Amino acid sequence: MSARLLNVATQRGYIRGCKRFAASLKRSPETATTEDVRRFQLQLIEEGASICTRNQTMVGLGFLFRVTLQRPDLADAIYYLREPKKVPLVMSPVEVRCLLAAATSIKARLALSLAYGCGLRAGEVVRLRVCDIDSAQMIIRVVQAKGRKDRHVMLSPDKLTLMREYWPTRSTRFDAHYAPDQRWLFPGYFRHHPMTPRQLNRLFHEAADGACIKKGVTLHTLRHSCATHLLERGLDIRLIQALLGHEKLDTTAHYTRVATGRIAAIESPLDQLTKPRRKRRSKPDTDTSGE
Repeated sequence: MSARLLNVATQRGYIRGCKRFAASLKRSPETATTEDVRRFQLQLIEEGASICTRNQTMVGLGFLFRVTLQRPDLADAIYYLREPKKVPLVMSPVEVRCLLAAATSIKARLALSLAYGCGLRAGEVVRLRVCDIDSAQMIIRVVQAKGRKDRHVMLSPDKLTLMREYWPTRSTRFDAHYAPDQRWLFPGYFRHHPMTPRQLNRLFHEAADGACIKKGVTLHTLRHSCATHLLERGLDIRLIQALLGHEKLDTTAHYTRVATGRIAAIESPLDQLTKPRRKRRSKPDTDTSGE
């Protein structure tokens, strides 16, 4: 997995799936048969594992059989379930404004503003360094994000002003270990590590509770909301694709289903039935009998 440059979190997920299979099998996975793989898949369903969890488990097991053990017959015995297509939850601009106003600190307000204003993932927010903020071109460089891809996102004057207000309040405990341009924008509790996504998620839920938002929102909802609001304002969908770092346009087009502003503006055919019908103008008399 390391030779293939798989992400550390991906490796942990693969190993977790293999451990689960070995615990069920009670012997080395190298001795497994196609019947053992079939029974394990049924066991996951009987245990109530979600489709997402089940597919993640079997992907790790498929890597073990196909690559590590060179057992394509076992890998072919694995099948995956299609996940139900769900419309992502989106917050309204008023709700986002209330959320940011309810942030417990300037650090939380800046981090959540970046997540919404730039459409960043939680991991992308916490890994920002000083050198990634380009105030001359008013852009933020997102370095080696999901899929090991770099991209640029916009830096608004309001966010730049908020950064400059936040900087004097930022923790400088580990700054001596870094060059000035390599320092974390959001340093963590441990040396060489920024704030964790879990910490950012905690700040988000504190702000959501403070804003009395009752929806089942998550930190990733801010990214969904950013894309949806840009689409509702008429921004070209390919620009939104570039900002979010989507490889396929189909992924970005998913937000057309949740652009509530556009959907709400559509006039229902029921409304057409209740509208008074326009009277047709009578045609002028065209009698030509006297000719």
